[in-house]
Order: sequence, then structure tokens, then C-alpha cells
Amino acid sequence: MSVRELVVLGTASQVPTRHRNHNGYLLRWDGEGLLFDPGEGTQRQMLRAGVAAHDLHRICVTHFHGDHSLGLAGVIQRINLDRVPHEVTAHYPRSGRHFFERLRYATAYRETVALTEAPVDADGVLAVTGSYTLEARRLSHPVESFGYRLVEPDGRRILPERLAAHGIKGPDVGRIQREGALGGVRLDDVSEVRRGQRFAFVMDTRLCEGVNALAEGCDLLVIESTFLDEDERLASDHGHLTAGQAARVARDAGVRHLVLTHFSQRYADPAEFERQARAAGFDGELTVAHDLIRVPVPKRS
Repeated sequence: MSVRELVVLGTASQVPTRHRNHNGYLLRWDGEGLLFDPGEGTQRQMLRAGVAAHDLHRICVTHFHGDHSLGLAGVIQRINLDRVPHEVTAHYPRSGRHFFERLRYATAYRETVALTEAPVDADGVLAVTGSYTLEARRLSHPVESFGYRLVEPDGRRILPERLAAHGIKGPDVGRIQREGALGGVRLDDVSEVRRGQRFAFVMDTRLCEGVNALAEGCDLLVIESTFLDEDERLASDHGHLTAGQAARVARDAGVRHLVLTHFSQRYADPAEFERQARAAGFDGELTVAHDLIRVPVPKRS
């Protein structure tokens, strides 16, 4: 059975705490695994969360600050140590390629796996597979940063009552799906569009056009909320969002499940992030992330 869920490996910003590791997020999407922003300690967090190197198919880095990328060295070496049998593709800002190369070859090891580098230098589509399209959008941070968005192609949902009204049954159901029409009855007459699911990953950024484009219509949005609203000026100065800002983005974009993460160590009460997000008017499903939780992609409505 296909699985679509987010495995949270770390939730701290800048420095880890006793309870929060540096960033790390694995999206399980059917038979693939996309690892986002592996910060320091990600390899150990994968072990604790039951995530294997064999689960990884793509690595997506938003930018090259240490809390989002220092885990690359260990993860890449583990992929090679475990002889992952499939190709792994790494996406990251092209302007930080020298950082990626330093981390990839930080120490001596034997390369056994095809690791394909696919740097990002502009908004647009990065990859198209049978089950999703992966896109990138530029964000606003002191160093170049991109967010990622995964969109499943729209499908069609067969409506049994309409099939019955047109007398279509048995093998003819499959035939009309394959051929698009049968005896003057179109596929559109007996089905409706099944909207593809959408996921977005938005890390270190101020409010900008890219944030809204990534969040639009998402079933699951993972977004940084480094600061609380009373520190909005500090957030803007350092290229970050507050809990209220992130929630308003999600509210206006029609997000179904909002995951807040990347919390500053200055705050002792995680519940305050939820209170401020609700006060900002977001009334969908809301998770204030903590390390090692699993968040399922919402079922289709």
C-alpha cells in the first residue's frame, strides 16, 4: 500500500537544543523518499526514526546555512556505505555548488552510488515523474534560498451512479477509462476530476511572492516559523517568518494541514506558536512539529 507522510527528523533553528535536533525532513511519497534540508545529526535521527538510506531518492537543500546542510556529508557517505541500489538526485541552489562539493567530499570514502547533482538556479520545474512534478521557487533570505513544491497530476474518479445510469458495467468500465468514450458516452459523463495532492516545503525566508506560490492549495505545508509575532522586526532583519505570518500564508492559500517548524531556541513554550497561528485566523489542521513525529498527508477530501 502506498504511503504519503512526513517524517520529522529535526526542528531546531541555527543551533540544536536538548530536545530539538537540527533540521531534517523526509517526505515519503508512495515508493519514493525525498529528504529535505539535512542538518547536522540527520544520519542519527534517521536511525531513531526508522529511516534507511535505501529510502532516499532525492535530497533537496533550500540553502547553505549549516542547520540546513551540514548533515549532507554523513548522509551521502551512508548512501554509499549501504550501497543504495538506485540513483539518488540532489537539488540545491547552484550558487552554493562549492559548498555542496565540499560536503560531498568532506572526508575519504568509497563511492558506490550514482549521486546525480541537479542544481537549481531559477523558478520552475525540476523533475517530472509518474506520480509527481517537483518545482522550485526563489525565497528571500540573506543567502540564496529556494523552496520546493510537489504536485501530483490530476486524475479522474469514476462515479458508479453515472455508470449505472448509462448502463455501463463489467469490462466496459475499463474500456471507457482506456478509450475515453463508449457508445456515445464520454468519460467526462461518468467521472469527475480527482485533484492531485500537493505538498510544499518552505524554509528560511521573509514574506515574498515565492512563499505564496509554494503554499497555494497545498494539502500539507511545512513552513518555518522561527520567531513569535512580537519579534517580527527581528524575523524580517534575519530573513525569517513568525508564527502569525506563516499561518496567514496558509490561511490565504487554502492549506489543509499546516506544519510549523524551525523554532528559535529563545522560546520555551512551543504551545505559543499554535496560539499565535490560531489567532492569525488559520482554522485548518495544525501541527507544531517536534522531532521524530510522523505527519500523514491528508486524505483527499
